[in-house]
Amino acid sequence: MQLVAIDIGGTHARFAIATIGNDGAIALGEPVTLHTKDHASFQTAWEAFTASQGGTVPRACAIAVAGPVGGEVIRFTNNPWIIRPALIPEKLGVDRFTMVNDFGAVGHAVARASDADYLALCGPDQALPASGTLSIVGPGTGLGVAHVWRDGAGGYRVQATEGGHIDFAPLDSIEDAILARLRQRYRRVSVERVVSGPAIVDIYETRAVMEGKAIQLSDDRAIWTAGTSGEDSLAAAAIDRFCLSLGSVAGDIALAQGASGVVIAGGLGLRIRDSLLASGFAQRFRAKGRFESLMAALPVKLITHPQPGLFGAAAAFAQEHTS
Repeated sequence: MQLVAIDIGGTHARFAIATIGNDGAIALGEPVTLHTKDHASFQTAWEAFTASQGGTVPRACAIAVAGPVGGEVIRFTNNPWIIRPALIPEKLGVDRFTMVNDFGAVGHAVARASDADYLALCGPDQALPASGTLSIVGPGTGLGVAHVWRDGAGGYRVQATEGGHIDFAPLDSIEDAILARLRQRYRRVSVERVVSGPAIVDIYETRAVMEGKAIQLSDDRAIWTAGTSGEDSLAAAAIDRFCLSLGSVAGDIALAQGASGVVIAGGLGLRIRDSLLASGFAQRFRAKGRFESLMAALPVKLITHPQPGLFGAAAAFAQEHTS
Protein backbone atom coordinates (compact mmCIF):
# COMPACT_ATOMS: atom_id res chain seq x y z
CA MET A 1 0.00 0.00 0.00
CA GLN A 2 1.00 3.64 -0.36
CA LEU A 3 0.72 6.62 1.94
CA VAL A 4 2.04 10.15 2.32
CA ALA A 5 4.81 10.41 4.92
CA ILE A 6 5.24 13.87 6.46
CA ASP A 7 7.84 15.30 8.83
CA ILE A 8 6.98 18.76 10.20
CA GLY A 9 9.47 20.91 12.06
CA GLY A 10 9.67 24.59 12.82
CA THR A 11 11.31 25.62 9.56
CA HIS A 12 10.57 22.84 7.07
CA ALA A 13 7.82 20.37 6.27
CA ARG A 14 8.98 17.34 4.31
CA PHE A 15 6.64 15.13 2.28
CA ALA A 16 7.21 11.87 0.41
CA ILE A 17 5.15 9.03 -1.00
CA ALA A 18 5.95 5.89 0.99
CA THR A 19 5.28 2.34 -0.15
CA ILE A 20 4.82 -0.54 2.27
CA GLY A 21 5.52 -3.82 0.48
CA ASN A 22 3.80 -7.15 1.08
CA ASP A 23 6.85 -8.19 3.08
CA GLY A 24 6.58 -5.04 5.27
CA ALA A 25 9.56 -3.32 3.64
CA ILE A 26 9.25 0.48 3.42
CA ALA A 27 10.42 2.49 0.42
CA LEU A 28 10.37 6.29 0.17
CA GLY A 29 9.85 8.29 -2.99
CA GLU A 30 11.72 11.51 -3.65
CA PRO A 31 11.14 13.90 -0.72
CA VAL A 32 9.63 17.34 -1.28
CA THR A 33 10.74 20.00 1.21
CA LEU A 34 8.53 23.04 1.82
CA HIS A 35 9.32 26.08 3.97
CA THR A 36 6.64 26.43 6.62
CA LYS A 37 6.80 30.24 6.38
CA ASP A 38 5.68 30.01 2.77
CA HIS A 39 2.38 28.33 3.68
CA ALA A 40 -0.41 29.65 5.84
CA SER A 41 -1.31 26.25 7.26
CA PHE A 42 -0.56 22.55 7.14
CA GLN A 43 -3.55 22.12 4.82
CA THR A 44 -2.20 24.59 2.25
CA ALA A 45 1.20 22.87 2.40
CA TRP A 46 -0.57 19.53 1.83
CA GLU A 47 -2.35 21.05 -1.16
CA ALA A 48 0.97 22.32 -2.56
CA PHE A 49 2.52 18.85 -2.22
CA THR A 50 -0.56 17.27 -3.83
CA ALA A 51 -0.25 19.67 -6.76
CA SER A 52 3.43 18.70 -7.15
CA GLN A 53 2.29 15.07 -7.49
CA GLY A 54 -0.12 15.79 -10.31
CA GLY A 55 -3.13 16.46 -8.09
CA THR A 56 -3.55 12.96 -6.66
CA VAL A 57 -1.96 11.38 -3.58
CA PRO A 58 -2.74 8.24 -1.54
CA ARG A 59 -5.68 8.41 0.89
CA ALA A 60 -3.51 7.62 3.91
CA CYS A 61 -0.82 9.59 5.71
CA ALA A 62 1.68 9.42 8.56
CA ILE A 63 2.65 12.68 10.24
CA ALA A 64 5.67 13.26 12.49
CA VAL A 65 5.45 16.54 14.40
CA ALA A 66 7.95 18.42 16.53
CA GLY A 67 5.92 18.41 19.73
CA PRO A 68 3.49 16.43 21.88
CA VAL A 69 0.79 14.59 19.93
CA GLY A 70 -1.73 13.65 22.59
CA GLY A 71 -3.93 16.75 22.71
CA GLU A 72 -6.88 17.98 20.68
CA VAL A 73 -4.79 20.80 19.20
CA ILE A 74 -1.15 20.56 18.11
CA ARG A 75 0.82 23.80 18.08
CA PHE A 76 4.37 24.39 16.90
CA THR A 77 7.05 26.42 18.64
CA ASN A 78 8.63 27.95 15.55
CA ASN A 79 5.79 28.20 13.07
CA PRO A 80 2.15 29.36 13.31
CA TRP A 81 0.55 26.15 12.08
CA ILE A 82 -2.14 24.45 14.14
CA ILE A 83 -3.23 20.85 13.57
CA ARG A 84 -6.45 19.38 14.94
CA PRO A 85 -6.03 15.61 14.58
CA ALA A 86 -9.79 14.98 14.65
CA LEU A 87 -10.18 17.05 11.46
CA ILE A 88 -7.37 15.43 9.46
CA PRO A 89 -9.59 12.94 7.53
CA GLU A 90 -11.95 15.74 6.50
CA LYS A 91 -9.33 18.40 5.69
CA LEU A 92 -6.86 16.16 3.88
CA GLY A 93 -9.27 13.66 2.35
CA VAL A 94 -7.61 10.60 3.89
CA ASP A 95 -9.18 7.43 5.25
CA ARG A 96 -6.42 6.46 7.69
CA PHE A 97 -3.64 8.37 9.37
CA THR A 98 -1.00 8.04 12.08
CA MET A 99 0.45 10.89 14.08
CA VAL A 100 3.67 10.54 16.03
CA ASN A 101 6.15 12.78 17.84
CA ASP A 102 9.16 13.56 15.64
CA PHE A 103 11.63 11.80 17.91
CA GLY A 104 9.21 8.91 18.28
CA ALA A 105 9.42 8.68 14.48
CA VAL A 106 13.20 8.52 14.77
CA GLY A 107 12.70 5.60 17.17
CA HIS A 108 10.64 3.78 14.54
CA ALA A 109 13.36 4.51 11.98
CA VAL A 110 16.02 3.05 14.28
CA ALA A 111 13.91 -0.08 14.77
CA ARG A 112 13.41 -0.62 11.04
CA ALA A 113 16.61 0.69 9.43
CA SER A 114 19.02 -1.73 7.77
CA ASP A 115 22.60 -2.32 8.91
CA ALA A 116 23.75 -0.25 5.92
CA ASP A 117 22.06 2.81 7.45
CA TYR A 118 24.48 2.92 10.39
CA LEU A 119 28.04 4.08 10.95
CA ALA A 120 29.96 2.58 13.88
CA LEU A 121 31.16 5.20 16.37
CA CYS A 122 32.60 3.02 19.12
CA GLY A 123 32.23 -0.33 20.81
CA PRO A 124 32.20 -3.61 18.88
CA ASP A 125 31.71 -3.12 15.14
CA GLN A 126 28.70 -5.40 14.85
CA ALA A 127 25.01 -5.09 14.06
CA LEU A 128 22.74 -3.63 16.71
CA PRO A 129 21.20 -6.41 18.82
CA ALA A 130 17.88 -7.79 17.56
CA SER A 131 16.55 -7.97 21.12
CA GLY A 132 16.70 -5.71 24.14
CA THR A 133 16.74 -1.95 24.49
CA LEU A 134 18.34 0.52 22.09
CA SER A 135 18.93 3.98 23.54
CA ILE A 136 18.56 6.86 21.08
CA VAL A 137 20.13 10.27 21.67
CA GLY A 138 19.59 13.05 19.15
CA PRO A 139 21.21 16.47 19.52
CA GLY A 140 19.50 19.16 17.48
CA THR A 141 17.62 22.32 18.44
CA GLY A 142 17.14 20.49 21.73
CA LEU A 143 18.21 17.04 22.87
CA GLY A 144 15.88 14.21 21.93
CA VAL A 145 16.01 10.98 23.92
CA ALA A 146 14.03 7.80 23.30
CA HIS A 147 14.43 4.08 23.49
CA VAL A 148 13.28 1.12 21.42
CA TRP A 149 12.65 -2.33 22.85
CA ARG A 150 12.97 -5.17 20.34
CA ASP A 151 11.68 -8.68 21.04
CA GLY A 152 14.15 -10.56 18.83
CA ALA A 153 11.41 -11.68 16.43
CA GLY A 154 10.87 -8.43 14.53
CA GLY A 155 8.46 -6.83 17.00
CA TYR A 156 9.30 -3.61 18.79
CA ARG A 157 7.96 -0.77 20.91
CA VAL A 158 9.10 2.85 20.85
CA GLN A 159 9.11 5.05 23.95
CA ALA A 160 9.82 8.78 23.57
CA THR A 161 11.14 10.37 26.79
CA GLU A 162 12.22 13.71 28.23
CA GLY A 163 15.72 12.44 28.96
CA GLY A 164 17.22 15.61 27.50
CA HIS A 165 16.20 17.37 30.70
CA ILE A 166 18.20 15.33 33.20
CA ASP A 167 20.84 17.24 35.18
CA PHE A 168 24.19 18.04 33.60
CA ALA A 169 27.15 16.50 35.47
CA PRO A 170 30.54 18.11 34.67
CA LEU A 171 33.59 15.87 34.67
CA ASP A 172 36.48 18.34 34.46
CA SER A 173 37.41 21.99 35.01
CA ILE A 174 36.25 23.06 31.55
CA GLU A 175 32.80 21.60 32.10
CA ASP A 176 32.81 23.15 35.58
CA ALA A 177 33.30 26.52 33.86
CA ILE A 178 30.54 25.80 31.32
CA LEU A 179 28.17 24.91 34.15
CA ALA A 180 29.11 28.05 36.10
CA ARG A 181 28.39 30.19 33.04
CA LEU A 182 25.00 28.55 32.49
CA ARG A 183 24.08 28.80 36.18
CA GLN A 184 24.18 32.58 35.80
CA ARG A 185 21.06 32.26 33.62
CA TYR A 186 19.40 29.04 34.74
CA ARG A 187 18.73 27.82 38.26
CA ARG A 188 18.89 24.25 37.00
CA VAL A 189 21.11 23.22 34.09
CA SER A 190 19.96 20.23 32.07
CA VAL A 191 22.06 18.27 29.59
CA GLU A 192 20.13 19.94 26.77
CA ARG A 193 21.83 23.24 27.74
CA VAL A 194 25.20 21.68 26.90
CA VAL A 195 24.45 19.01 24.30
CA SER A 196 22.31 20.66 21.61
CA GLY A 197 22.93 22.80 18.56
CA PRO A 198 22.46 26.22 20.22
CA ALA A 199 24.59 25.11 23.22
CA ILE A 200 27.75 25.45 21.15
CA VAL A 201 27.62 29.21 21.79
CA ASP A 202 28.09 28.83 25.55
CA ILE A 203 30.81 26.21 25.04
CA TYR A 204 32.64 28.46 22.58
CA GLU A 205 32.36 31.57 24.77
CA THR A 206 33.49 29.65 27.87
CA ARG A 207 36.59 28.42 26.06
CA ALA A 208 37.32 31.96 24.82
CA VAL A 209 37.13 33.40 28.33
CA MET A 210 39.29 30.62 29.79
CA GLU A 211 41.97 31.21 27.14
CA GLY A 212 41.77 35.01 27.26
CA LYS A 213 40.72 35.25 23.63
CA ALA A 214 38.25 37.64 22.00
CA ILE A 215 34.81 36.26 21.22
CA GLN A 216 34.67 36.49 17.44
CA LEU A 217 31.52 34.45 16.76
CA SER A 218 28.12 34.74 18.45
CA ASP A 219 25.83 32.72 16.20
CA ASP A 220 25.58 28.95 16.70
CA ARG A 221 25.45 28.22 12.97
CA ALA A 222 28.55 30.31 12.38
CA ILE A 223 30.42 28.45 15.13
CA TRP A 224 29.42 25.03 13.76
CA THR A 225 30.47 26.06 10.25
CA ALA A 226 33.78 27.60 11.31
CA GLY A 227 34.58 24.69 13.59
CA THR A 228 33.77 21.83 11.23
CA SER A 229 35.65 23.51 8.37
CA GLY A 230 38.70 24.07 10.57
CA GLU A 231 38.87 27.78 9.75
CA ASP A 232 38.55 28.78 13.44
CA SER A 233 40.58 26.84 16.00
CA LEU A 234 38.52 28.02 18.97
CA ALA A 235 35.28 26.91 17.28
CA ALA A 236 36.92 23.56 16.47
CA ALA A 237 37.90 23.18 20.13
CA ALA A 238 34.31 23.95 21.15
CA ILE A 239 33.02 21.21 18.84
CA ASP A 240 35.53 18.76 20.27
CA ARG A 241 34.29 19.64 23.77
CA PHE A 242 30.69 19.18 22.57
CA CYS A 243 31.58 15.67 21.38
CA LEU A 244 33.09 14.82 24.77
CA SER A 245 29.95 15.95 26.59
CA LEU A 246 27.73 14.08 24.13
CA GLY A 247 29.71 10.92 24.84
CA SER A 248 29.17 11.34 28.58
CA VAL A 249 25.45 11.98 28.21
CA ALA A 250 24.93 9.07 25.79
CA GLY A 251 26.68 6.78 28.26
CA ASP A 252 24.51 8.01 31.13
CA ILE A 253 21.35 7.41 29.09
CA ALA A 254 22.52 3.91 28.17
CA LEU A 255 23.14 3.06 31.83
CA ALA A 256 19.76 4.44 32.91
CA GLN A 257 17.86 2.58 30.19
CA GLY A 258 19.74 -0.73 30.43
CA ALA A 259 20.73 -0.48 26.79
CA SER A 260 22.17 -3.27 24.68
CA GLY A 261 23.11 -0.72 22.01
CA VAL A 262 23.07 3.04 21.43
CA VAL A 263 22.16 5.16 18.41
CA ILE A 264 23.11 8.80 17.87
CA ALA A 265 20.47 10.40 15.64
CA GLY A 266 19.58 13.77 14.17
CA GLY A 267 20.94 16.01 11.46
CA LEU A 268 23.55 17.55 13.76
CA GLY A 269 25.04 14.16 14.60
CA LEU A 270 25.34 13.39 10.89
CA ARG A 271 26.93 16.77 10.23
CA ILE A 272 29.70 16.24 12.81
CA ARG A 273 30.31 12.55 12.12
CA ASP A 274 34.00 13.12 11.41
CA SER A 275 34.39 15.18 14.59
CA LEU A 276 32.71 12.44 16.64
CA LEU A 277 35.09 9.82 15.28
CA ALA A 278 38.18 11.98 15.85
CA SER A 279 37.21 13.25 19.32
CA GLY A 280 37.17 11.69 22.76
CA PHE A 281 33.51 10.74 22.36
CA ALA A 282 34.25 7.02 22.72
CA GLN A 283 36.43 7.45 25.82
CA ARG A 284 33.80 9.59 27.52
CA PHE A 285 31.06 7.12 26.63
CA ARG A 286 33.00 4.32 28.34
CA ALA A 287 34.16 6.35 31.34
CA LYS A 288 31.59 5.04 33.84
CA GLY A 289 33.84 3.81 36.63
CA ARG A 290 33.06 0.25 37.66
CA PHE A 291 30.95 -0.21 34.54
CA GLU A 292 33.62 0.71 32.00
CA SER A 293 33.91 -2.85 30.68
CA LEU A 294 30.12 -3.06 30.29
CA MET A 295 30.07 0.21 28.34
CA ALA A 296 32.93 -0.89 26.10
CA ALA A 297 30.85 -3.92 25.04
CA LEU A 298 27.95 -1.81 23.73
CA PRO A 299 27.80 -1.05 19.99
CA VAL A 300 27.31 2.68 19.45
CA LYS A 301 26.12 3.75 16.01
CA LEU A 302 25.26 6.90 14.09
CA ILE A 303 22.15 6.53 11.94
CA THR A 304 22.92 7.79 8.45
CA HIS A 305 19.52 7.30 6.79
CA PRO A 306 18.89 10.50 4.80
CA GLN A 307 15.25 10.90 5.93
CA PRO A 308 14.72 9.16 9.29
CA GLY A 309 11.68 11.31 10.12
CA LEU A 310 9.82 10.36 6.95
CA PHE A 311 10.95 6.75 7.10
CA GLY A 312 10.02 6.51 10.78
CA ALA A 313 6.60 8.10 10.25
CA ALA A 314 5.84 5.48 7.57
CA ALA A 315 7.08 2.74 9.92
CA ALA A 316 4.79 4.02 12.67
CA PHE A 317 1.87 3.87 10.25
CA ALA A 318 2.81 0.32 9.26
CA GLN A 319 2.95 -0.78 12.88
CA GLU A 320 -0.45 0.76 13.67
CA HIS A 321 -2.38 -0.19 10.56
CA THR A 322 -0.79 -3.32 9.08
CA SER A 323 0.46 -5.30 12.10
